[in-house]
Amino acid sequence: MEWIQQLVNGVSLGSIYALIALGYTMVYGIIKLINFAHGDVFMLGAFIGFYAIVRWDMHFILALLLAMLLCAIIGVVIERVAYKRLRNSTRIAALITAIGISLLIEYTVIFFRGASPEAYPNVVPNKTFEIFGAQIGVQSILILGISVVLMILLQFIVHKTKIGKAMRAVSHDADAARLMGINVDNTISATFAIGSALAGAAGVIFGIYYTRIEPLMGVLPGLKAFVAAVLGGIGIIPGAMVGGLVLGVVETIVSALGYSLWRDAAAFVILILILILRPAGIFGKNTREKV
Repeated sequence: MEWIQQLVNGVSLGSIYALIALGYTMVYGIIKLINFAHGDVFMLGAFIGFYAIVRWDMHFILALLLAMLLCAIIGVVIERVAYKRLRNSTRIAALITAIGISLLIEYTVIFFRGASPEAYPNVVPNKTFEIFGAQIGVQSILILGISVVLMILLQFIVHKTKIGKAMRAVSHDADAARLMGINVDNTISATFAIGSALAGAAGVIFGIYYTRIEPLMGVLPGLKAFVAAVLGGIGIIPGAMVGGLVLGVVETIVSALGYSLWRDAAAFVILILILILRPAGIFGKNTREKV
């Protein structure tokens, strides 16, 4: 049952894209900003997890939690330093700033540690389980399990907690939320923190999955996660999850059919098609917007 194995691999890869895409879609849903520095927060999470495991002898789960915590702090710092003062500026100004922050993070990392790649330590046993005749690796199961837990936790935060209600209120109407006593600045910072923490977790499990990390590793997965967010409906949390999973499965199918050189192009073919056929995404609704 090779197709089952390919499906599990695709869902595991897609769950990584989904975790990154959640950060894009949460920030866009709150302040209508495409945070292109988000892919580099994902890269920082991978390196934090790597050094935590290799140099500080941390357990994998502790390294994952540390990466999430530090990436959350980094996300808040980026928002407060780079984006906060641009909220009333044009969207192009915020977009250019996001690209600038992305390049700053990448080349700061290269300046301090060089551009050479690192090999992620093997922290997960190379065991396989036979499920319906297919050999499924422990890595794939672990990645999928962590991703599902984090997505469920995010849904709980958004729908059942005070900060989650504040995030939904600010997303709907920031001015009305402010009049109702909600601290909009803190809510936006919390959104960046949660999204960046998820990106940090994605960086660690990406390192485990692909075993190779380097300072520019966030560019392509970041763009693919953006495609996943657009596919599902940018600004819609369930859409980012579904878009990431769909993208991962499509990439795996393209590789399985013998077109592995086209797997990266498949994401952008999907982006072009979705923009032509359904610009609002799978879960999105067409709305009129004054410009």
